[in-house]
Amino acid sequence: MTAHDGALELLTRGEITVRGRIREASNAALYCSVALDGREAHCVYKPVAGERPLWDFPDGTLAQREVAAYEVSEATGWRLVPPTVLRDGPYGEGMCQMWIEADPAQSLLALVDGDEPEDGWKAVGLAEVGEGRTALLVHADDPRLRRLAVLDAVINNGDRKGGHLLPAPDGRLYAIDHGVTFNAQDRLRTLLWGWAGEPLTEEALGVLEALDASLDGGSPLAGRLAGLITREEVSAVRDRVRALRKSARHPEPAGNWPAIPWPPV
Repeated sequence: MTAHDGALELLTRGEITVRGRIREASNAALYCSVALDGREAHCVYKPVAGERPLWDFPDGTLAQREVAAYEVSEATGWRLVPPTVLRDGPYGEGMCQMWIEADPAQSLLALVDGDEPEDGWKAVGLAEVGEGRTALLVHADDPRLRRLAVLDAVINNGDRKGGHLLPAPDGRLYAIDHGVTFNAQDRLRTLLWGWAGEPLTEEALGVLEALDASLDGGSPLAGRLAGLITREEVSAVRDRVRALRKSARHPEPAGNWPAIPWPPV
């Protein structure tokens, strides 16, 4: 059993103890510990009962979408989403995800003066910073973020904010909060537009080719996704993967939907 498999077993079978509530979350998100056979870790538990209704998503489906995002992340091999399961908890069924402690010394987003980013940074756009002033919003030209931009395009992430980026002390990047994903309609809203229109990397194209094959109707991945999102949404995932392969470029804002989430962090 790998450490990753052990994390999934702990999240799935361990006893959850609620330690507190994450106040800034828009839906109920509880900071918990989970313990099994002498092992213990911290996790986030989001019960379905605590989800607020959204006009463009079926009620009570955000937890399943979080797990679906984990499944697709695993299929890419990039492991950008922390181990995530759907299980029963103190307040009913919900999403349970391993807690990631971010390294505050790693900066991935910034507001800078001027019209062009410095080397090592990609421009997102101008942002109001108060008193009639604007600044250029930039993100790091980081291969970890670039992989995440591809994953977000595949899962149609409608809410990629700065606070969802968790660079870990070991150099890994994790991304969280994937409840607003997998809509069959274009809903991509993100702070990671710095590569918009640029060619995809050879690595990304290889991952997309493998992902396309793994989404065939009778595949294990397609079967797992079918238990979490609708048939139409599973088909839309496959269509987005094939569209990305055909264009071989990072997507650009469609113009019929706000391109950047609010608030951005």
